[in-house]
Amino acid sequence: MRTRTGRVLVAAAGVVAVGAAVAAATGFGFSLRSGGTGDPTGELPPATAKITRQTLVDSVSETGELGYGDDTAIAGRIAGTITGLPAVGSTVKRGQAIYRVDNTPVVLLYGSLPAYRALSSGTEGSDVKQFERNLWELGYRGFTVDTTYTSATADAVEEWQEDLGLPETGVVELGRVVYAAGAVRVDSHKAAVGDAAGPGAPVLAYTGTARVITVVLDADQQSLAKKGTSVTVSLPDGRALPATIARTATVVETEDNGPSGSREVTRIKVTVAVADQKAFAGLDQAALDVGFAARKRENVLTVPVAALLALAEGGYGVEVVTGSTSRIVAVTTGLFAHGRVEVAGDGLTEGMTVGIPK
Repeated sequence: MRTRTGRVLVAAAGVVAVGAAVAAATGFGFSLRSGGTGDPTGELPPATAKITRQTLVDSVSETGELGYGDDTAIAGRIAGTITGLPAVGSTVKRGQAIYRVDNTPVVLLYGSLPAYRALSSGTEGSDVKQFERNLWELGYRGFTVDTTYTSATADAVEEWQEDLGLPETGVVELGRVVYAAGAVRVDSHKAAVGDAAGPGAPVLAYTGTARVITVVLDADQQSLAKKGTSVTVSLPDGRALPATIARTATVVETEDNGPSGSREVTRIKVTVAVADQKAFAGLDQAALDVGFAARKRENVLTVPVAALLALAEGGYGVEVVTGSTSRIVAVTTGLFAHGRVEVAGDGLTEGMTVGIPK
């Protein structure tokens, strides 16, 4: 059973603040017909604030887990004995051995297309271009990076094989290379040194090298989970980090349903990426709050929620202060967020001063 924590609707805080403002208005409504003053005594309000024009964002906070994201398993393709495995937590980069079979390396290269066949002179296809691009980046030249595996490619492969301690055949056997999107972090071993390696046998699992936050949302919150959307991560020391939704996935989880047994529930798994990886120094498997933008209002007039006054005629108003006088202006309220509220009213403009009642 998954325990859900940390959900806070900021808008709700705004509603509470409105209630406080009304209470501050001594329990009775101000009237637009009260002679233009915000107080029956004619006194000016004890505090003031400016009307600002800004973007208001109503956010929802959810708790996520700091880690390295989902892992990917590697299965063997070359028969033999596993003779070397990188340490759990270590990083493997392009051109390095992701593991060793019969004391020969299985090499990590970068790319999105998995290796699915041997490559030799005359082979054509996008997998050839992907391999040749890696060979070029590793410093082996003398061929053209394209979709055709030529004799020049084979010559460069023989140099590469010599440097790896492999037979210089000029042919890239199936299983000799493993492709990943970039450098990888070894997450776990699925086999031990000395185990038999072979087609389909699990060897290890890896993740990306960057720390990410994984948040699981209810299905009805799918509108929050849009790839590329900006979010905010709150650290234990109070700092707020800008972050981005890197990817989303629909998952089905089994949830305890009490006496009725278990049930399957659809969730949205969100992976949040943070550019400033140094900010996670000293943090291990931490639970962090992630703020998602639920609603946004751009370029609107706003006042502090505490500036709202309950009107005898119904609705709300603000007390506009000009010099030593003030007047009540009825307002239409919009979005509440972070202690401010969107307002529209007759003659209201950015920079005006409004009163804050006791």
